[in-house]
Amino acid sequence: MQIVEKSAEGLSRVYGVTFAASLIATRTDAKIAELAPQLNIKGFRKGKVPVVHVKRMYGKSILGELLNELVQEGIEGTVSSNGIRAASQPDVKNLGNLADVMDGKADLTFDVELDIMPDFTPADLQSLSVTRPVAEATEAEIDEALAEIAKQSQSFEVKKGKAANGDAVVCNFVGKIDGVEFDGGKADGSTVVLGSNTYIPGFEEQLVGVKAGDEKVLNVTFPAEYGVATLAGKAATFDVTVVEVKKPVETKIDDELAKTIGLSDLATLKDAIKKNIEDQLAQLSRQKAKRSLLDALDATHSFDLPPKMLAAEFEAIWAQVTQDKAAGNEDPEDAGKSEDELKAEYTKIAERRVRLGLVLAELGRVNGVEVKDEEVARAIQAEASRYPGQERQVYEFFQKNPNAVASLRAPLYEEKVVDFVLQMAKVTDVTVTRAELESEDEVAPAAEAKPAKKAPAKAKAKKEAAPAEEAPAEAAAEEKPAPKKKAPAKKKAD
Repeated sequence: MQIVEKSAEGLSRVYGVTFAASLIATRTDAKIAELAPQLNIKGFRKGKVPVVHVKRMYGKSILGELLNELVQEGIEGTVSSNGIRAASQPDVKNLGNLADVMDGKADLTFDVELDIMPDFTPADLQSLSVTRPVAEATEAEIDEALAEIAKQSQSFEVKKGKAANGDAVVCNFVGKIDGVEFDGGKADGSTVVLGSNTYIPGFEEQLVGVKAGDEKVLNVTFPAEYGVATLAGKAATFDVTVVEVKKPVETKIDDELAKTIGLSDLATLKDAIKKNIEDQLAQLSRQKAKRSLLDALDATHSFDLPPKMLAAEFEAIWAQVTQDKAAGNEDPEDAGKSEDELKAEYTKIAERRVRLGLVLAELGRVNGVEVKDEEVARAIQAEASRYPGQERQVYEFFQKNPNAVASLRAPLYEEKVVDFVLQMAKVTDVTVTRAELESEDEVAPAAEAKPAKKAPAKAKAKKEAAPAEEAPAEAAAEEKPAPKKKAPAKKKAD
């Protein structure tokens, strides 16, 4: 095999690979000689088939398999012999005349095109300055959470008289459209808490004033965005029979409340609430610290980016932007801009993501950061748990799709690198309020990107992890279907 460098422009490389016809002939004969003793061909004893006969019958197919092997061998040889760290999957171009190669009249020639990793020295981690906003769980937040738990633990007792807002109406109902009952529109003994806004608009409101034994016809219209397409926007009636009316009983915030949810006393409940709030705040704090870290890494690194990697990242972002626009979710900031202007802006976002991905990957490599198999196994288990009853299919999907496993491993790796760098960098904690911690940030000037915000297109395009942070595995690519429900129930499909 002969390998020569044909082109070197920036990080792009083109290598010419040649396998001599004589070498191909020798390798083909060796394969035939290896195969002949294993063949069982009519008219010959097993293992006694003449090599010339095997070559006449199977030579072309054997040669075809060999050529595929030689192309792969040429790719691997190109990378290893030149000490290349490939940044993209090598492409095979300009294959020579295969008919002549098959006939032994020509050498096998082809080009291997690929991008190489940029050569750069990561920043001294101890020189990086990171700001980490932190917030503490306040007594007001704990009291608010306690009040919500008490509300959710609300109990009721039978009430004489008419139902008012806050009361619970136990009733039977039958839903109809144009006088015909529809699937999911019937229930017996259903409890409707008036004023909870749990049922579709108009349902609860028309039950105010009813009492036990009353029969009433409710006239409602399903919301246009209702989760069941056959009911969305439709006018309907519900024949309701009131079984009983109940009034709320005051739920005291005391040891008994804690016991209803399995805790020993109120103090233990407060501690659990505080711990939960602190965990939420710590997660938000880490997200802000990560943003600060990525901005610092982006500002301290400048190097050429692999063209193929950059093109792939931009195409992924642009596909999402185009999809969101088609779905009516265009970012308001994009409105009125030309396609060239938008592509220029999103190219800068792609550049930041690729650059940060390469920096994080290099930091992980030089510092020996690894994701263990058991960590990936836990991630797969967590993914499978999202689909009750389908866990086996999810596990099988990952077993058969290495790329899906890689899509889970990549964000795990990135987070481990981020944690490592945060341990090494100069991190300054700044006390802020929860509202400040939850506020949206703007991307630092170094990113040269538009402010991050909640618009669907930007939320996906500006994910701070570069190529290392890919989308969730395709095993669960399709959202779980919304469960069927009783028609008057909640406003939105679950």
